[in-house]
Amino acid sequence: MKIEIWSDVMCPFCYIGKRHLEQALTELPFKDSIEINWKSYQLNPDYKNEDGESLYDYLSRSKGISLEQAKQMTTQVSEMANNVGLDIDFENNIPANSFNAHRLIHFAASKGKEDDAEETLFKAHFTENKDIDNLEVLLDIALELGLDRSEVKAALESNAFEEEVRFDIYESQQLGVRGVPFFVMDRKYALSGAQPVEAFKQAITQGYNEWKVAQENSSLKSLNTNSDNTCDENGCEV
Repeated sequence: MKIEIWSDVMCPFCYIGKRHLEQALTELPFKDSIEINWKSYQLNPDYKNEDGESLYDYLSRSKGISLEQAKQMTTQVSEMANNVGLDIDFENNIPANSFNAHRLIHFAASKGKEDDAEETLFKAHFTENKDIDNLEVLLDIALELGLDRSEVKAALESNAFEEEVRFDIYESQQLGVRGVPFFVMDRKYALSGAQPVEAFKQAITQGYNEWKVAQENSSLKSLNTNSDNTCDENGCEV
């Protein structure tokens, strides 16, 4: 069963939600039957950090709150992150436009490294305080992922994977996504936010059980085992 996750690398709850999902999956007996597919989403697609703006300044300006309120808000999120073993450093965090980071994730997905790219970008942004809108930073991350640096550079300097990112965002609009993380099980059930592990287990189990029944019902059932009068790559049998 496929779980699609609309997420933004700039979103701390997406990082926390990823951990909750991963923990839930480790506790489910059918975890090997689950396929994860990451989808792009941008919380602030027009943002550009040109003056070295800090996260607190960004939150204060964008949400119309004081710097003290911004710090208090991030302290609560840090505590949530710590509970799942994540070290988020808001003090030195660099707000950035995530469009090119999403392009890198799509590139990595084409090489079978989608989840690794998502994880590495989250860590780079929230723990290592890297500017994920900086080309050199993204190229270093690509190298860390085992991707070809020159190939990634050529892709990011072109318009490669731009349409894929935009299509993910378009899909989110069609599904009515208004915030991330947003988890969709088999395009039937949705879960919004960094929900508790138990909520993930319940939603995934419900989705999986229905998916499994649908798979069984869609299977062709042979009426007999007679293989005569058939043709295959080796010829025909009478």
